[in-house]
Amino acid sequence: MRFPMRALTALLVAAPLSAQTPAAGPRATLSLAEAQDLAARNNPAYLQTENNQVVAAANVRNAYGSLVPEVSASMGGGYRQGKQQFFGGQAFGSTADQLSSSYAINANAQYSLRSFLAPKQQRANADAVDGDIRNARMTLRTDVARQYLNALAEEARAALQDTLLRTAEVQLELANVRQQVGSATILDVQQARVQVGQQRVAIIRARALAATEKQRLFQLLGVPASSTVELTTSFPVEQPTFELTELLDIARSENPALSSARLRERAADVGVTAARGEYAPTLSLNANWGGYTNQLTDDQSLLAGQLGQKQGPCYQAEQIKAIVGQPSNPAACAAIALTPQEISAVKASNKAFPFDFTTNPYELSVRLTLPIYNGFAREQRVQEASVARNDARYDVRAAELRVDTEVNIAFLSLQAAYEAYSIQQQNVATARQALELAQERYRVGASTFVEVSTARDDYERAVQEEIDAAYAYHRSYAALEAAVGRPLR
Repeated sequence: MRFPMRALTALLVAAPLSAQTPAAGPRATLSLAEAQDLAARNNPAYLQTENNQVVAAANVRNAYGSLVPEVSASMGGGYRQGKQQFFGGQAFGSTADQLSSSYAINANAQYSLRSFLAPKQQRANADAVDGDIRNARMTLRTDVARQYLNALAEEARAALQDTLLRTAEVQLELANVRQQVGSATILDVQQARVQVGQQRVAIIRARALAATEKQRLFQLLGVPASSTVELTTSFPVEQPTFELTELLDIARSENPALSSARLRERAADVGVTAARGEYAPTLSLNANWGGYTNQLTDDQSLLAGQLGQKQGPCYQAEQIKAIVGQPSNPAACAAIALTPQEISAVKASNKAFPFDFTTNPYELSVRLTLPIYNGFAREQRVQEASVARNDARYDVRAAELRVDTEVNIAFLSLQAAYEAYSIQQQNVATARQALELAQERYRVGASTFVEVSTARDDYERAVQEEIDAAYAYHRSYAALEAAVGRPLR
């Protein structure tokens, strides 16, 4: 921005063109809109607020996901040493080592009024987070605009000091010429030299302050500072044409802070309904399905068992013969052996580990739970939700009052700033005429250097106050836009 101030574009006196600083090379530029976009992409505090949107979206997905049954699967394996265990003097267990594996699939779901309200509640919370982000974005835009204006104001003051230095140098040359021809004293020359020195000090301070404000601007943008960047946005000073009632209506519907408070209130309303849903029954569904394997590391025990089952009927028959007094031949039973096919079948049946599962019976269950008493925990949560809702309503009311107040104050400040600037423009014009007259009178010897110095100080003060008035207008404009909740130009 280069504020369109006639007092800065016209020299205080007819200074030679050779006294002006040569034009610098090309410089990078930065408009206000570009600065605000940079801040939205790089300001750490704003990006932290924006990150909350990720969490809010995850909460919404989780709320919808809770309506879908949870499914889990597990698989495991084991090894057991083939050593018998004794209980009550009896030996149990296999003498062979065992390998085992199993799998299970489980699905369960719980449904209640609170679970069905959870998506609505989380959507309301997500909307509130979006409102907070919009509010933070508007606050950031306003902060960037104010700091942008601060940097421009200091640059304008520094430009004024440069102009005043050129004027002081011309006055020193004039004092030297008059002293040489005898129409001025050495005191006039010394006073002119002091003014040049003081003006150079003022330039150093003004440039340092302008650089400081620009550094603060880049800090707000979240990017490295650069002394070669030129701020280019121009802000005209125009008489406000807004209607206060129109601004209030816009602010009540679009102010992001107020909108965020209303969204928080809506989320709190859903929270109360969800808390009361704990009095409703809960439906629980469960399903289980799985399988297992069991394999001995030594086939001999299985073969022995299979052989025992094959020889068993023979031994029983021979025992019966012996009991009834008939001739028996137990040795013939011992001659019974497993066929190769039977041996192969036994060994094949012992090859289940790890994936030849035997399926377990599946299981389905349904349970309806009606809460009766839990130590007034539900009542506590309902009261907490009700208090949170009431607080949210109070926040909305406070936000409405704050927005109305801020719009009114900013509107009045903008009108006053414009009137003050108009008067300061007249003061600058008058002070410039007085300075030109004092310089001309001094040139022809009709006045002293003190009169010129006083007129110069009056002009500098008038221009400084004009700059202050101009940027007070722009700051009031930015404050009004922030209160309304959207740009107005």
